Amino acid sequence: MATVEQTCSCFGHSDVDITDDLIARTRTEIDKAIACGVRIFLFGGRSDFDDLCYDLVTEKKNTEPQLDIKRVFCFALDKHLRKPPGWFVRKEYEALECPTKDFDYWYTSIYYRNLAMIDRSDIILFWVERRENSGAYKTYRYAVKMHKHIVNLFA
Repeated sequence: MATVEQTCSCFGHSDVDITDDLIARTRTEIDKAIACGVRIFLFGGRSDFDDLCYDLVTEKKNTEPQLDIKRVFCFALDKHLRKPPGWFVRKEYEALECPTKDFDYWYTSIYYRNLAMIDRSDIILFWVERRENSGAYKTYRYAVKMHKHIVNLFA
């Protein structure tokens, strides 16, 4: 019987102080997720924490290619842009997806993209503190509401 691939999303505030301790704790959580069957990692690419997770997942993919880990960049559709946004950094991904719902302006598109990523995920890695006006915190609250398996590495 084939096992079902699990999916993990990574979210955090835009600016994160990447310490050796945070790197070690994040690496441990990624290893745990992989041990639980995660093979698909979803990234939005808009925060330092996203970049850290991407780098650690890539490291694992390169050292253990038999795991067949897939990195998926989930972009938010922006009706108003005519070219890729300046924050987008081309990296190696196995897939690009646009999991969004209808929206009115650019911030809403990112929020709905995040909700779609949460809906698809079995495990979510966060680096988020309680900030009521933060998109990362609003995404965290949605994941809690949806009873998702959450690991918040902010603490």
